[in-house]
Amino acid sequence: MTTSTAHRRPRLHPAGLLLTAGAALVLSACGGDSDNFVFEDAAKELASQKVAASQIGLPTTGASVTSVETPTAASGPQPPTSVRANISIAPVDPAAPAIKMGLLLPKQWNGKVVMLGGGGYNGTQPSLYSYPAAPASQGAYPLLDQGYAVFASDSGHQAGAAGSRDGSFGTNDEAVANFSGAALKKVSDVADVIVTRFYGQKPSKRYFIGGSTGGREALAVAQKWPADWDGVVAWYPAWNAATLDLQFGRLSRAFAQPGAYPSLAQRKLLRQAALAQCDALDGATDGVVSNVAACNAQFDPATAQLNGKALRCASGTNEGDSCLSDAMIAALKVYNTPITFSSPLGSGETQYPGFNVWGSDLGQEGSSPLQPTVNLLAMNTTAPASPAPLTAPYWAVFWDQWVRYFVTRDASFNSLSLDPQNPGPWTDRINQLTRLQDINSTDLSAFNQRGGKLLMAHGTADVLVSTRATAQYWQRLQQTMGAATVRGFARYYEVPGYGHAASSVFNANWDSLKALDQWVSSGAAPASQVVTDTAGVPGRTRPMCEYPSWPSYSGAGDVNKAESFTCVTQ
Repeated sequence: MTTSTAHRRPRLHPAGLLLTAGAALVLSACGGDSDNFVFEDAAKELASQKVAASQIGLPTTGASVTSVETPTAASGPQPPTSVRANISIAPVDPAAPAIKMGLLLPKQWNGKVVMLGGGGYNGTQPSLYSYPAAPASQGAYPLLDQGYAVFASDSGHQAGAAGSRDGSFGTNDEAVANFSGAALKKVSDVADVIVTRFYGQKPSKRYFIGGSTGGREALAVAQKWPADWDGVVAWYPAWNAATLDLQFGRLSRAFAQPGAYPSLAQRKLLRQAALAQCDALDGATDGVVSNVAACNAQFDPATAQLNGKALRCASGTNEGDSCLSDAMIAALKVYNTPITFSSPLGSGETQYPGFNVWGSDLGQEGSSPLQPTVNLLAMNTTAPASPAPLTAPYWAVFWDQWVRYFVTRDASFNSLSLDPQNPGPWTDRINQLTRLQDINSTDLSAFNQRGGKLLMAHGTADVLVSTRATAQYWQRLQQTMGAATVRGFARYYEVPGYGHAASSVFNANWDSLKALDQWVSSGAAPASQVVTDTAGVPGRTRPMCEYPSWPSYSGAGDVNKAESFTCVTQ
């Protein structure tokens, strides 16, 4: 490259489009002062960027950059040089909230983009620096360090004090449609336009990574807009979200019964009793239940013992933290079993499975810095109620908000009075919501044919989104497309001991983005994947076992090393 080329400013169209395609990329690769000049110049152009409604695949009234920031770290290492554009996508309905999104553009771009999914009811923009279960070894900025441009949104509403549990936007149809999936396409299209303008070329690869609601969103983009995406990672996906809400209602009503809600200490006791019976079923006594199916088949809290003492209170009533009452055991068994419907819902779903309750952390006292998050995402500290306080189980607040704002649209409605299996006058509305929010198509032929790759992963100790539901989606995918075809473009892994997004028992770290990118870019399918624990026993590893297999201790070797385990199915 000559000196004159290095200092030449790209010709910009009034909205900032780089007409000399690739010029910014070439210049940034050259290094030196010219590199800084070009990047800073392009960054200045961001502030005036607009995207016309005609450039967005679903109805909006256009988008515009509202502010531009230069990311810096308040403490710790500084992020790689980048610029962040804050963008607003205007709604069609003047009463609907705008979609707020962030777009992070690194100076040293690798030509690829990553969209990150949200969580719960969304309402806030996820951090653009990392992704679910990203390896701690990659540092604070795993996406920027690798040169990815990254974007995410609040899905089309701004949450209040309840954060990801705030469902009050559910009274507006456009906001509901955006949350249910429409915002994904709108945000993706806006990002594509601005990224192309900024760098002078379209992204070579487009990836989506998300967990929980973000996992549902990952499956949604593969199902609905397969031509837009080269690969997706779906962690603990709440794919059948409305059907899950109905299961949340069943759980809420069960644990709202008199005396049915166990204390933190009683939940810890339950877990200890389950570990005593189930921990060694995988060949290793390590605090992790890996042979989950066997545990579910064998453990019964009504007959279980711990240190020679019955788990059930002798009187059947609540005798304190040293045992479980009959009311508690009955509610816990509801947690372990599916909700079923007398006729298919609008989405076609007929049930939502129970959860792997036995041996999982339902919330307890503990010294781990992750324990408060685990408690929040499980059963929290107070019983379900209506209106549900934020100290109630996460799923109870979620149900309460869904009933009052999405279903009845009556903020004073008693959510515990609505029977999810017999909703009466609310049946039609619930069926409408399931058609909108259950992302349950298992025909991913278009995604597969364009070369798309799918990675799914779920912790077996998740008590907010059932691992059994993810397994059902996987089984349906194989039934629809054929197991051999599915294996050509998808993998599903289950991680024993990992809960929902966080765990003090086995907190999973896995470089899913590396596995995905290698598969997409070079055709190297994932092999011998390893997951690392950062909390229970920091640094211990386990093999990532493809469903339906699980890690069994081989009988020799360090129990904290993956090579001491093999993936088995029985």
